[in-house]
Amino acid sequence: MAPRDRQTHTLSTEGADIVYDVYGPLPAEDGRPPLFMIGQPMDASGFARLASHLPERTVVTYDPRGLGRSVRKDGRVDNTPRVQAEDVHAVIEALGVGPVEMFGSSGGAVTALALVAAHPGDVTTLVAHEPPIIPLLPDAEAAERARGAVTETYNARGMGAAMAAFVGMTQWQGEYSDAYFALPPADPAAFGMPTEDDGKRDDPLLSDRSWAVTDFRPDAEALNAAPTRVVIAVGEETGNAFTARSAVATAAVLGQRATVFPSHHGGFLGDEFGYAGKPEEFADKLREVLAGG
Repeated sequence: MAPRDRQTHTLSTEGADIVYDVYGPLPAEDGRPPLFMIGQPMDASGFARLASHLPERTVVTYDPRGLGRSVRKDGRVDNTPRVQAEDVHAVIEALGVGPVEMFGSSGGAVTALALVAAHPGDVTTLVAHEPPIIPLLPDAEAAERARGAVTETYNARGMGAAMAAFVGMTQWQGEYSDAYFALPPADPAAFGMPTEDDGKRDDPLLSDRSWAVTDFRPDAEALNAAPTRVVIAVGEETGNAFTARSAVATAAVLGQRATVFPSHHGGFLGDEFGYAGKPEEFADKLREVLAGG
């Protein structure tokens, strides 16, 4: 499917210059709210394929501060859900068409939960897909240890080794047990990753810069009191891995069951990132859920 035309805008705030894209007219021709897609640490580029499969919708995407095209002015390097939620709130206000529908992926789902708690009038329906939230897990302490080991590997050996460790952590099925911690270090070459250390230590996924995302605890009372319809989603292929377990736990805190979507954690992606999902089927399911199904 051909990529959609988009208009790119920059919103200057006190802390950052936030870049966002709009696919389609504002206000939407069908009178529906825009569909705002957010990720973290993924930027707007990860949603282009999903947007192409929703040609009837006006879609908004953005780059979180300090990621992609959005430049920070606050002198910080940490990524925190509540700060990013305020950025998303500012973009929604700049759109000037009222509340939006929202699809949040991974860390973006965490930001979206923070947004709805703080600004409940911003979002009519939120689909939060596999938010990686550690504190809600029964093995939270072990999950923190597993996360810490990835960052330790990054600091000691660089990106390739750490990414291999990260893949091992996120693909592990079930709680982080003694068997998990007894595994030998993952070989980056086995995953097609570089074995040489490039010397960088600023990766938002592998460093501790985004620990505030996985340390986030949703405000269940505020979320349940909000007028927003909140749907927690989980990939059918994610199995019992970390993000599936955290999605199920988040849904339970909100008194619901997680809604199953096609594919895996990146199920909306095409093959351009080497982690292809089923974007057309994913778009169909998202369309159904947003319609109330």
